[in-house]
Amino acid sequence: MKKEFTDGINRIFNKNRELGHLQGSTQDLTWDGKHVTVRGNKMVYYGSCSYLGLETDERLKQGAMDAIQRYGSQFSCSRTFLQMGLYDEVESMLSEIMGNPTILAPTTSLGHISTIPVLVGDRDAVICDKQVHNSVRNAVQMVKGDNVYVETLPHNSMHMLELRIADLSTRFDNVWYFADGVYSMYGDIANFKQIWKMLDKYENFRFYVDDAHGMSWAGKNGRGVALNNMPHHPRMIVASSLAKGFGNCGGVLTFSNEEDMRTIKNCGSSFIFSGPLQPAVLGAIKAACEIHLSPEITTLQNDLYERMLFFRTKAHELDLPLISQELTPIFYIGVAKQDIGFKLAEAVNKDGMMFNLAQFPAVSMQNAGARITLTNHHTLQDINTLLESMAYHLPRIVEEEGYSYEEIYEAFGMKRPQQVAMNAYSVLAQTA
Repeated sequence: MKKEFTDGINRIFNKNRELGHLQGSTQDLTWDGKHVTVRGNKMVYYGSCSYLGLETDERLKQGAMDAIQRYGSQFSCSRTFLQMGLYDEVESMLSEIMGNPTILAPTTSLGHISTIPVLVGDRDAVICDKQVHNSVRNAVQMVKGDNVYVETLPHNSMHMLELRIADLSTRFDNVWYFADGVYSMYGDIANFKQIWKMLDKYENFRFYVDDAHGMSWAGKNGRGVALNNMPHHPRMIVASSLAKGFGNCGGVLTFSNEEDMRTIKNCGSSFIFSGPLQPAVLGAIKAACEIHLSPEITTLQNDLYERMLFFRTKAHELDLPLISQELTPIFYIGVAKQDIGFKLAEAVNKDGMMFNLAQFPAVSMQNAGARITLTNHHTLQDINTLLESMAYHLPRIVEEEGYSYEEIYEAFGMKRPQQVAMNAYSVLAQTA
């Protein structure tokens, strides 16, 4: 990494740490899933990715404690030689949830590192969506070092993607497309319908999707947004996370066949050299799997859906600059300029709430915003209070900075929409 780049990131992080926006620590003795105390200020937090609220579920806690009592704090052996029998139970349940052969990695990032360098050959071509998660990019850099052809396309540009597949497929053995199921910043979703059509059209086209932010809150048994929007194609690999909606740790890798799964388990670096997940984690995963394989998962999903729909409807009513209209638990209120973001975060903090301020290098310099994540710990009143606070403070701050809502939208390549009251939520409530 160039020194000028690291110096710039250091300046941004140091400033944010002083302002209390990054690298903070909670001062709470317990975690209830919703409240945090930071710098002596107790606030409702809107930055957790534990979408279904399972991280505080007593069944997961009990599963972890039971596993510790039975197996201790660690089974310190590479899975290459020997693994705890809990792994067999958990991977069998995860395969049932995902509907295809699935293996458990220590983290999603290590899953990428295990899978991508093994399956992408030196005569293949790689296409990355501009906004694909950095953990995927890190693994792609490993194959780029082996002189694999790599290029990046504009975000969700299906027309450009097909043009590039048509060209590259005549010159390379396989053409891989790397994308997210739910993009982690703006909360928008991959165009699965068009990707499926291209998989059927081009025989050497392969799709690798990181669905970490789509896991649990969508799909049958919580298998995620990707597999909820398209069946598991034979040339498709799904990587996902248990550290978000699933309420646990670890990553999952789902394949169309046992052969590919076995190849990754035999050859993937993380499965050979990385340590295993601890018994407590495996015990909690097992408890979460039982919930996902029961009718309760639908109830949890519906509870979150109600919150997502309320947020989107209320944000439109309040004329807040919502960057994506997708119905996911990730919402992004654009502010464009970092200084606007700093002032908005400070004002909302004083009102007793805290969100994550997204800024460079996570997004481009002119695309700062309030990244708000909803969980089942939030009530509709919590969400209403947050949005009312933001709608009160943001216009004043934007004016103070000599900026406008029109310029915010322009910074994101959008036009400001006409303010239209969306009554979908109130209609739904009246007919329920």
